[in-house]
Order: sequence, then structure tokens, then C-alpha cells
Amino acid sequence: MRRLLVSFLLSLALVAGAGWLWLDTLLDRDGTQAEVIELRVAKGDSLRASLQRLADAGALQQPRLIERWIRWRYPNFILKTGRYAIPPGTSARQIVEQLRDGEVILESLTVIEGTRFADFRRALETHPEVKVTLRGLSDAEVMRSLGLEGHPEGRFFPDTYRFAAGTSDRELLQLAYRRMRDLLDRLWSARVPGLPIDTPEQALVLASIIEKESGLVSERPRVAGVFVSRLRLGMRLQSDPTVIYGIGDQYDGNIRRVHLTTDTPYNTYTRRGLPPTPIALPSESALRAALQPEITGDLFFVATGDADGSHRFSKTYAEHRIAVRAMLERQKKSRASAPPAGS
Repeated sequence: MRRLLVSFLLSLALVAGAGWLWLDTLLDRDGTQAEVIELRVAKGDSLRASLQRLADAGALQQPRLIERWIRWRYPNFILKTGRYAIPPGTSARQIVEQLRDGEVILESLTVIEGTRFADFRRALETHPEVKVTLRGLSDAEVMRSLGLEGHPEGRFFPDTYRFAAGTSDRELLQLAYRRMRDLLDRLWSARVPGLPIDTPEQALVLASIIEKESGLVSERPRVAGVFVSRLRLGMRLQSDPTVIYGIGDQYDGNIRRVHLTTDTPYNTYTRRGLPPTPIALPSESALRAALQPEITGDLFFVATGDADGSHRFSKTYAEHRIAVRAMLERQKKSRASAPPAGS
């Protein structure tokens, strides 16, 4: 009996060793697929179903056995959602490692600096790989769904976001909100003393105006200096972008005198101080300029008409009028030299 038991145990060990060797060979065998295979894992998809889809595509063999091996080898294995690209010839072991590490294809969504919260929402709703959950909700309802209060404009950081397919619009908005909050907290603590703004929220408002007034990062601190100086003197900011924001959907691309004289909460020609909310999603450079302005004594600026989008700054209204006339004369000459329409 002792000899039989020893013989049985040896046979069992040989079988187990051979089985393990076979499994090891199976895991390291190159896949037979000739092209890249895309595996799309949605929320709720099981590991078994995902492995079976890979087996059907020729990427691996014995999916049920491989599933058992994964459960044994990685007891805390979690299958992450997203799109996986499986290169030709990838072994089963490499596929398992890719799934384990969540090496998904990263999607991309770009939120342009100076655009509005409505543009951010539109980009989310039209992106093919974003899970849309907020469509049809008002801005106030969206804020409540994020656990936030107040107006959403300016409170989400404009950037290029990389994410896994199936990420929800709510998750991306939460990420953008945290990015803006962390940046604002950091820059607010480094602000220059004596600014005529009392809260980080007011800094967001000022930064959004700077963002819309100048696309040149190098001159934004000087633009900020003009607005800070005006605020200190109690002058109206007289910023066209704030007026345009107040017009809303009625704005047709042309700002007219009637717009400048019609009072709205955002008309900085009729009201002193900052408007009630930001008017756009400001960039880091605009925020930095608002909190670290370049004070030069300038109180006015107007576009030069140069292709770089630069401005001419003035300390007095008389100087400003000369700069405006020069800009208008330049525009007149440019229109006169332009080729006829349709040529």
C-alpha cells in the first residue's frame, strides 16, 4: 500500500507538472490574429465574456482555463472599462497583463481656453466615447448633480483631457472642476498684495475677462494691470466681451452702440466693478495675470490691428483716442486694399 501510494503521488506530481508546463506554454504562445484586435469593455462586462470575445477573434485559446488561472493568480483582479488594442501575435499572458494593468486606449477631448461652459457641455455630448448622463439638464441641475452650487461659468479648467472610453460626462466635469479649484487655490495664495478683489471667485471673473480681451499670453499681465487700475479708481471696466456675454444668444457677431448702452448685469459700460460671474473658462495664464498684474499706469488699450493680436496701451484718454484713430485708419486701408468679393 505504501508503494502504491508513493507511486500514485509521483504520478500525480508528474501529471500536475506536465499540466503546469502545458498551461505555461499556452500562456506564452503567440496569438494567431494577423491584425490589431480592439476589445471594448463596457461597464458591467464580465471577464469571461471578454476573454471569449478575444478567443473568437483568434487572440487566445482556452478562455475558460485562462479565466480560472487569472482568478487564481490575481484574486483581486478588476476588469477596467475602455477600449483595448491587442497587437498581432500578442500572447495570452501579455493580454492578461494588459487587462490587469488597465492599459486602455486613451481618448482625447479638448476644451479650448476662453470658450464657455455651454461649449464644454456640447463637446462632452458629441464625443463618441463619452458616456452622456447629463443631456437635457439645466446648468443648475448639472451643478447639483456634481454636488456643487452656483453658476458654472469659469469653474471648469479648459484643457485636453485623456480618458478611457465609457467615462461619463459627470466624471470629466468633476475632474475639470478639481483642476480649476486646485489651480485657483495655488495662485490665490501667491497673489500680490493690495488687489481690489476680495475672493478667489472674483479672481476667476477678472481672469475670464482678461482671457477674452487678449490672446497674447505675454501681454495679459499688462491687460490685467489696466483693469486692476480701473477697479482701484472706481472706473468702469468697459470691456466688450462682458457686454457680448450679457447679450447671450442674441449676439450676431457685431457689437453695436445700442448694446453698449443697454444695461445688463454684465454690461461693464453701464455698471462699475466686476460682472456677477465669469464670462468664459479662463486659462492658467489669464488667472496668473489676474493675480499678478503688471501695473504700468495704463488705463486704456485698443487692438493694433497686427496679425499677432497685440494691443496698444495708453495712460490718458487723449493718447487712447489717437491709438483708436490709428487703428480705425489701418482698418480702412486694409479694407480698401482687399480684393473684391468673389475674385
